[in-house]
Amino acid sequence: MTAGGDDRPGGRAGAGVAVRGERLLADIARLAAIGGRPDGGVDRVAGSPADLAARDWLGARIAGAGCLTWRDTTGNVFGRVPGGTGPWLLAGSHTDTVPGGGRLDGAYGVLAALEVLRTLRENDHPAARALEIVSFWDEEGASPTSDGGLVGSTAFCAGDHIADIAAFLEPHIEQGPRMEQAGIDLAVVDGIVGIDRHTVVLTGETNHAGTTPMARRADAARAAARVLVAVRDIAAATDPGMAANVGCVDVLPGAPNVVPGEARLVVEFRAATRAALDLAAARLAGHAEAVARDELCAATVTPLSRKPESRFDPGLRGLLGKACRGLGVPVTSMVSFAGHDAGVLSGHVPTAMLFVPSTGGISHAPAEHTPDRQLVLGCQALLDTVVAWWHGGDARLVTSDLSRGEQS
Repeated sequence: MTAGGDDRPGGRAGAGVAVRGERLLADIARLAAIGGRPDGGVDRVAGSPADLAARDWLGARIAGAGCLTWRDTTGNVFGRVPGGTGPWLLAGSHTDTVPGGGRLDGAYGVLAALEVLRTLRENDHPAARALEIVSFWDEEGASPTSDGGLVGSTAFCAGDHIADIAAFLEPHIEQGPRMEQAGIDLAVVDGIVGIDRHTVVLTGETNHAGTTPMARRADAARAAARVLVAVRDIAAATDPGMAANVGCVDVLPGAPNVVPGEARLVVEFRAATRAALDLAAARLAGHAEAVARDELCAATVTPLSRKPESRFDPGLRGLLGKACRGLGVPVTSMVSFAGHDAGVLSGHVPTAMLFVPSTGGISHAPAEHTPDRQLVLGCQALLDTVVAWWHGGDARLVTSDLSRGEQS
């Protein structure tokens, strides 16, 4: 693709301004080479030499576009045009990866935001002066020394600069199969699911595996297995859209000739509503207790962690939807089952997300992929949304006065 009319996905672009698709795709390839692996994956864990090199590279790309760039004390990288004025519309994501991750998770959102910023600047569009872009530090939490992920966005929201931000937009790959299966090019994200984790402990009686009669065994591992198998059914009965997982199982004392006296599971539920998460927790506890009685064991279910669900701003979602329709893309909405920096920002400023599909639903892996056409289309939708937001006047009224954006 080239700049100008031939570069406009869907045949048009907001206010006549079109992103340069070939430049976006070239940047994605260049960034993927930093920490790149022979299998096509990327090792760019936060704080690693590759991660720091990627932040240096990003800063150089921002400066090379004639924009200002800086880092805060956490390591978040920012960019904006000289002479801009706030309050700012912030756009971006993160550039760190999980070990052996893909080239698009997080990176796409940062580079799409960069392409929008420099395109607006090159076209001398006034919306450029209200846009700021960001690559947050340590979204993934993959380092052993991490505080658990979402570190940069959490620190940012606790700092002074958040007061200068009017709204936040995060483009991202879906990281799941729903969009590709439905033939969807773009999706406006309604929010992010809540994530609850519970520790389930089944306590039985440690004893000799050969001499203890089968009918008298208080086998904690057997009890835990019955609970584990039921987790998916509990989720489906609670909310057909709920996701559930058991990713940690420990059996003690862990010897082949000893009846296990204790077993521990970590159960995770993800759902869009607090009511569904609470009901799943209650059903899990009830089932564990019933199984324990049947297996001559005892059960305890303890909350381990809770990440609240996020609901995104209806005004910004409306502007994203308008941008999609303007590109000839039907408006589709969905919730995200993965956590994102947008979930953190949504507790402080109006926030929204735009998804592009993930081929085969694969993410956090070398095979992570999105067709070039959809990557460029999503970037153009972001630009059109930024322009519509700027036309809306006082950015802090976007949430309560969507009609102004719709008339732009």
